[in-house]
Amino acid sequence: MENEPLRQIRKLSQYYAYSSIQMHEAIGHKAGLSGTDHKYLGWLIEKGEMTAGELANLTGLTTGAITGLIDRLEKKKLVRRKFAEDDRRKVLIAPDTKKIMALLQPLYKDFRNKSEQLLASFSQKDLKVIETYFRSAIEIMEATTHSLNKKQSR
Repeated sequence: MENEPLRQIRKLSQYYAYSSIQMHEAIGHKAGLSGTDHKYLGWLIEKGEMTAGELANLTGLTTGAITGLIDRLEKKKLVRRKFAEDDRRKVLIAPDTKKIMALLQPLYKDFRNKSEQLLASFSQKDLKVIETYFRSAIEIMEATTHSLNKKQSR
């Protein structure tokens, strides 16, 4: 028989992922974006300007899908295409962080406040365990994604 606490944590992790998708869809909708466009916009904020190819590699989307994503975000003036200074043949996708934050921060305010209150209720030792879990879980997910993407490209 499976270890009950591990089974329960796995179920909670799945529910957390599903709830996250629902919340980001709702936030994206409220901001006039799809949930996925909203999350990929987050990648651009996090990573900074990059080429469409780099964004495609990061997201796993096809270059055609990335072009559509960039077009939609550019139409909303949240990103812009610009030539790289060192190579004018290379086009970079540059996020307008001020506009993006002005659009999204109000929608995250309540969530952020409640999340900070929740984290403040844990001891420093507990926070270290939570941090270790998330760092390790992210590494596992990234490795799994890389492995699956590698298998698809064969």
